Amino acid sequence: LFASGKKFVFFCAGGMRSALAAKTVQDMGLAPVAHMAGGFGAWVKAGGPVEKKEPPPAKPSGKAS
Repeated sequence: LFASGKKFVFFCAGGMRSALAAKTVQDMGLAPVAHMAGGFGAWVKAGGPVEKKEPPPAKPSGKAS
C-alpha cells in the first residue's frame, strides 16, 4: 500500500488534525502526502462533491409483539 506511488490525502472536520497527521507521516518518510486545508467543512462549503451513505437497515429488536 505505501509503495503504491499514490498520493495520501488526509482530512478531518476542520483541518488541524489532518495537517498534523500529514506532517507526522511525511516526517516518517511517507510521500507524497497532502491534507485538505480547512478540512471537510471547508470542502462542503466550497461545493465539493459528497456522496451520502445510506443508513444501515434497522436491526430487529428481538422482542415478540
